[in-house]
Amino acid sequence: MSKKYPVIAITGSSGSGTTTVRQSFQHIFTREKIDATVIEGDSYHKYERAEMDSLIKQRDLVSGSNFSHFGPEANLLGELAKTFETFGKTGKCKTRKYIHSDIEGLSYKQNAGTMTPWVDAQSDILFYEGLHGGYVGEDADVAKHVDLLVGVVPIINLEWIQKLHRDQKMRGYSSEAVIDTILNRMPDYIHHICPQFSRTHINFQRVPTVDTSNPFIAKDIPSADESILVIRFANPHGIDFQYLLSMLHGSMITRPNTIVVPGGKMGLALQFIFTPMILKLIAESKK
Repeated sequence: MSKKYPVIAITGSSGSGTTTVRQSFQHIFTREKIDATVIEGDSYHKYERAEMDSLIKQRDLVSGSNFSHFGPEANLLGELAKTFETFGKTGKCKTRKYIHSDIEGLSYKQNAGTMTPWVDAQSDILFYEGLHGGYVGEDADVAKHVDLLVGVVPIINLEWIQKLHRDQKMRGYSSEAVIDTILNRMPDYIHHICPQFSRTHINFQRVPTVDTSNPFIAKDIPSADESILVIRFANPHGIDFQYLLSMLHGSMITRPNTIVVPGGKMGLALQFIFTPMILKLIAESKK
C-alpha cells in the first residue's frame, strides 16, 4: 500500500453499480478540491471489441474452454498492478479510454469498441473503477497496491437486471446477446470476481425488497427506495456507527461490522463514510 500518493479502487461486476459509486467519489473530490486521476477498468482490456468477439467465438468451439472480460487472459492485469505501484510512488501514470458506444466516440473521433491512445496523467489520488481492483493471481497482485478497496456487489438477480437494462438501452445489445455474455462470463465471475470481495475494506451490497425472481423478464430496475443497502466493514475499528445511525435514519446494525441502510440513502451513506477516509489518506500523504 502507498501513502505518498493514495490509490482508491472500486471493484465490481459489469452492471453492479460501480459507476454510481464513482460519481459519489467524484463529488467528494470536487467539493474537497482534491486532484484525482480516474481510471476505468475497461481501459485495461487486452483486446478491442472486434478482436475480442472473434476470440470468444474461436474459444466457444473448444470444449471446456472459457474466455471472457472477467478473466485474466483478456486483461492487462500485470500492467494495472504496475500502474498502481508506480502511481503510489510518483503520483504519475498513463491512462486511456475504452469507447463503449458511437455516441461516446464522437468526441474522440473513434468508433465504438476501440481504445484511445495512452496519455500521461499526474495527480494527488488515483481512483480506479472496474472489474479487477482487488484481483490477486499468479500473473499479478493488484490488491496489494490499493489503499482503499471498495466492493460493489448487488445480489446476483439485481446485478443481471441492471446489466440487461444498461446494455440494451444504452449500448444497443439484444437481450439474447446480453444473456449469452452472462453465461459466458459465469466461470470467470466465480473464480476471479467473487474472491475480490473477501479482500475489500468495505462492501456495499444492494438488496431489493421487491420480487426479482426472474431477472430476464423484469420491466424495470428496482428503485433505490425499493431496496436496502448492506454495508460491511472488514475492520470496524474507528467507524462511528452511532453517528451513522443518527445521520442515516432507518438504519440498523446487524453485526459488529455491518450496518443496513435504506436504499434511498445510499448517496448520503457514501458521503458520510468516505469523506473522512479520503481526507485522512490525503493528510497522511502530506506528512
